[in-house]
Amino acid sequence: ISRCTDCWDATRTVMATSDEKVAKSSSGVSRNVRTTINYYQDPGDGTEHAPSIAGKRSTFVHPSIDFETVVADITGSEDKYTLDSHGFQLHRHVSQEKEFIDDQKIKDLYYPEIEQLLFEVTGASRICIFDHTIRRPNPTAASSDDERRPVKRAHIDQSEWASENQVRRHLGEDGPRLLKSRFQLINVWRPIKTIYKDPLAVCDSHSVPDKDIVPVKLIYPDWVGEPCTILPNKAHRWYYKSQQTPEEVMFIKCYDWKTDGRARRVPHAAFTDPEMEDREPRHSIEVRALVFHEGDVSRA
Repeated sequence: ISRCTDCWDATRTVMATSDEKVAKSSSGVSRNVRTTINYYQDPGDGTEHAPSIAGKRSTFVHPSIDFETVVADITGSEDKYTLDSHGFQLHRHVSQEKEFIDDQKIKDLYYPEIEQLLFEVTGASRICIFDHTIRRPNPTAASSDDERRPVKRAHIDQSEWASENQVRRHLGEDGPRLLKSRFQLINVWRPIKTIYKDPLAVCDSHSVPDKDIVPVKLIYPDWVGEPCTILPNKAHRWYYKSQQTPEEVMFIKCYDWKTDGRARRVPHAAFTDPEMEDREPRHSIEVRALVFHEGDVSRA
């Protein structure tokens, strides 16, 4: 294992010897929620979506619509949902890290845990963890720009263009070679405390046609990203894990190089559960990783 600039880069030399079992709810009782998902509302005048500027919350405000839907609870049927079938997958994993306060400790202790878990879950040959985001209340924030709140707009973290650029950005001279074989960009999402308020909803990849996905430039001081916002569609199928615990880790596929019919990208969003609005705000961490399968060179 070696560290590369701005990312944890690891090359798998042997196959993992064990698979994590899919997490199971202690109660086994599912609880679907009738709610709304916030979507981008196309102004209909042919204009492109305006770019957003990192760190300036006001630039993230765009026309939106709250679309009524039912978010189905996967409790009791978790093993039906996999990265390839739906684009998301729940796994049980106990981390040594509990507080997630010190960024360096997260990189030194938590990144290797997630790297190993990704090897076991995906069978990858190489993994590069390149960033993480923590969402929790911040009473010392000087302004809303300093907070990382749950995102209630349906979105995908990275477009295809942005995913390829992340490979070039973080893998250096290996980038061009790695772009010629299968790679994925996966978000590993974990509650820091059991989630009641603002749970995470994930959308079945196969229920979202390409026409519903709108790339949006995201301007950083030193580079340009491109997440995607989502147009509303009653055909979208949304899911969540009720009262998700820190030991229940959700894998979310943001991009897959493969075009053979498997799930390729998953919109996700926080949503309002009306019965949980008086509970403690959500605490969560998400780690983003490039996941390489260097021996798989066939896209279809």
